[in-house]
Amino acid sequence: MSMKITDIIAEKRHGNALCDEAIRLWIDRLEDFADYQNSALLMAIAMGGMDARETLTLTDAMAHSGDMLDLSRYGDATVDKHSTGGVGDGTSFIVMPVMAATGKICAKLSGRGLGHTGGTLDKLESIDGVHTDISEERFFEIVDDIGIVIAGQTAQLCPADKYLYALRDVTATVDSIPLIAASVMSKKLAAGAKNIVLDVKTGRGAFMKGEDDAKTLARTMVDIGRRSGRNVSALVTTMDMPLESAVGNAIEVRCALDVLSGKERGDVYEVAKALCAQLGADGEAFDRAIASGAAYEKFEQMIYALGGKPGCLQNLPQSKYKMTVFAPKSGYISDINAMTVASVTLDAGGGRRVKEDAILPEVGVKLHVAAGGRVDKGQPLATLHYSRVGDEELAQRLASAFVVSDEKPIVRDRIVCKVE
Repeated sequence: MSMKITDIIAEKRHGNALCDEAIRLWIDRLEDFADYQNSALLMAIAMGGMDARETLTLTDAMAHSGDMLDLSRYGDATVDKHSTGGVGDGTSFIVMPVMAATGKICAKLSGRGLGHTGGTLDKLESIDGVHTDISEERFFEIVDDIGIVIAGQTAQLCPADKYLYALRDVTATVDSIPLIAASVMSKKLAAGAKNIVLDVKTGRGAFMKGEDDAKTLARTMVDIGRRSGRNVSALVTTMDMPLESAVGNAIEVRCALDVLSGKERGDVYEVAKALCAQLGADGEAFDRAIASGAAYEKFEQMIYALGGKPGCLQNLPQSKYKMTVFAPKSGYISDINAMTVASVTLDAGGGRRVKEDAILPEVGVKLHVAAGGRVDKGQPLATLHYSRVGDEELAQRLASAFVVSDEKPIVRDRIVCKVE
């Protein structure tokens, strides 16, 4: 007798582990089952969890639900990096060019932003002329030519994940660790890289608010990758405060360019360096790639290969209006609330609440101070870049993101732990 979807739902609802056959049947025949049946199984998984074997099988089935990008022609030189989503997190624009400058093959597929987290493709497409929706043939042409490309995922890559995520988004099952791990790692496995580093965010500006949950997610994803024959490691990093000195699309590209050209360091530099170390480029190699200009050159080459127009990196989109908020008193910056900064950027048009929303690439927030720094009363804290009349009212909310204290605070290290 063939297995029925109702039997699979009942098995998981009763708290039992699903056999490999049941999991693969479910993913292989997703479109044959009603949305309410698939939603019921997602809820049963969210409530009952999955063990390591179940999660690995689910991930593998989702990865093979569509095309698998074959990077075998490049041997073991391929690298990839994934972040679980944060605020002011443009490390892909630093990590990938640095690794390409050290001779690695950086063939990366990325996604768009939704909600408070920015999307890598949205940031890239804020650059004049850049298109990330390219053919597989063009994808490999760019990789063969310059060794680095960041492009959009095709509709044929992990279609099961796209369908299941849409259901999870409307059934309160997004925060299930097995489902998150399977979603992330199915795309990473399908994208083909041999060496993968994961940046798992925790804190106010992250999807995983609790540190213990972030560590569990990191261990789960690393285990999936290792058991799938990939070299995978992870960093758990804090996202209570924005990582970069900028939040937005074009404004984050500008910040990344400042890092690549050696003009800016700070937390984003250190996190990017740590991520590169997990991919095999030690601190000396990282610093050399930045100081020599080799990493900047790789990023520039990629932008022009994706259609960037002459001078596009020097002429990034500018907002129509700017409004600066100032320190209400003298003291030390003890907090910059990442979620507040992200919500201001989102409401100014810098992000999407639903996938159909249009983005204003020029809007965002530029931070002028960092946590732990001393400020005087009236000193600029941040500047809101906006393009719609009326959005200047967001400046008051932006000002509330900053806490100025009389005593110098202890600032936590961004890197909580490594998972290898």
